[in-house]
Amino acid sequence: MIASNMQKFDLAIIGGGPAGMMAAIQAGKQGAHVVLLEKNKYLGVKLLITGKGRCNITNAENNQKELIKKYGENGKFLFSTFSEFSNLDVIEFFNGLKLETKVERGNRVFPISDNAKDVLNALKKEMKKYNVEIKLNCEVKKIIHRDFHMDNHMEKQVEKILLANDEEIIANNYLIATGGKSYPGTGSTGDGYKWLKELGHTIVEPKPALTPILIKENWIKKLEGLSLKNVEISIWKGKKLDSRFGEALFTADGLSGPVILDMSKKIGENLTKNIILKIDFKPALTYPELDKRIQKDFAGEKNKQFKNSLDKLLPKKLIPIIIKLSKIDENKKVNEITKEERKNLLKLFKEFELNIKGLVGFEKAIVTSGGVNLKEIDPKTCQSKIISNLYLAGEILDIDGPTGGYNLQVAWSTGYLVGQQFK
Repeated sequence: MIASNMQKFDLAIIGGGPAGMMAAIQAGKQGAHVVLLEKNKYLGVKLLITGKGRCNITNAENNQKELIKKYGENGKFLFSTFSEFSNLDVIEFFNGLKLETKVERGNRVFPISDNAKDVLNALKKEMKKYNVEIKLNCEVKKIIHRDFHMDNHMEKQVEKILLANDEEIIANNYLIATGGKSYPGTGSTGDGYKWLKELGHTIVEPKPALTPILIKENWIKKLEGLSLKNVEISIWKGKKLDSRFGEALFTADGLSGPVILDMSKKIGENLTKNIILKIDFKPALTYPELDKRIQKDFAGEKNKQFKNSLDKLLPKKLIPIIIKLSKIDENKKVNEITKEERKNLLKLFKEFELNIKGLVGFEKAIVTSGGVNLKEIDPKTCQSKIISNLYLAGEILDIDGPTGGYNLQVAWSTGYLVGQQFK
C-alpha cells in the first residue's frame, strides 16, 4: 500500500544504463527530484562490457549528416537529438568530468585509461552531485496507467510503478530506458517491450544486431581464434548484398569481429535462402597481380613442397585448410603445380567461400534491432505520443547503428534530451 507521506518524484527512470544515467544527470542538473530504478545489483552492467571492457564511448565523425547516415532509414529521427547533444558534445561532456578520451582507428572514442569502469564512475559521481536517488536490486513488476479527461479529450498517463516487493513509485514523469534484448545476462531481457505494448505502443519486432554468425562447414572449428586483418568480406544470395573491409575473427562455430558484426543485420534479413560469405584475403591485389606474386614465390624455391610454400602469403592456421580445399597434393613440388591448379588456389585466396548457417542471436548480440515504433515518439523531446507523461530513450527505440560507438551515442543523446525537458 502507498503511504500517505510518500514522496513524489519529478522523474522516475527505469533502467540504470547509459540512457537512464544520462537522463538522471541532466534532469538532476535542472533541479528535478529524480529516482533511478535498476534491477541489477549495480549500474551500467552492459556499459562495462562495451568495447571489450574498454568502453567505445562514441564516434568522432565530424560530419553530422555522415554520422546520421550510419543509422540507415531511421537515422532521420536523430537530427533533433544530435543537434541538442552531438557526438562531439559527448566527448566534451566526459572531458568535463575529468575523463580524458582518445580517438582510435575508425574514429572510435575511448577513455585514455581503456577502462569502462572509469566511464561508469564518472557518471555515478555526477548523479550523486545532483542528488539522484538510486534504487538497486529494484525490479519493476507493473506500470499502472490511467485515462483522464483533458480539454474535451481523453489522455493516457502513467499513474505509478509497482515494484516486485510491492513498493510503489509515484512521479510526475516517467522514462523507460531498459535497453533491448541483447546480452540478456546483463539484464536486457526485453521487459520494456512488454510494458510498452500494454501501454498501447507498437513494437517493431526485436532482432539481434551486431552479432557473430554461424557457419555450416564443420572444419571451421580448426580456425578458431584466427584473427584476420585488412580483408574484404562480402555476402551473396545470387548477387552481392553487402561488402566490407576490415577485421574479422574465426570462432569455434563461425565468425565474429567488426566486419561480421556490421553485416549481421543484413545477413539476418536474408537467412530464408542459402546465403554465402566470401573472404578476399588479398584485397589489395588483383587476380593477375596475385598470380604473379604466387609464381614469383614458387620460382624462388622450385623444389619446395606445396605444403611448405604458403607461409609468406597466409596465416599458419589457414594453410592446411587452403591446401585441402585446393585439392593440390600437399607433397607436390611447387614447380610441378599446373596453371589450372594455380587458378583454383587464386580463387581460394580471393573468394574463400563459406555457407552461413545463421546468427548467434541475442546471447552475444551487441545491440537490438527493432523496438518502439519511432512514429509514436516526438523526436524533439523523446516523449511518447501515446502516454503524455512518458519518455523513452536508448536501445528500447527502433534505431541501431554499426559498431564504433554509434549505439552508445544514441543512448547518451536521447537520455540527455529527456533530462533537458525538466528546465
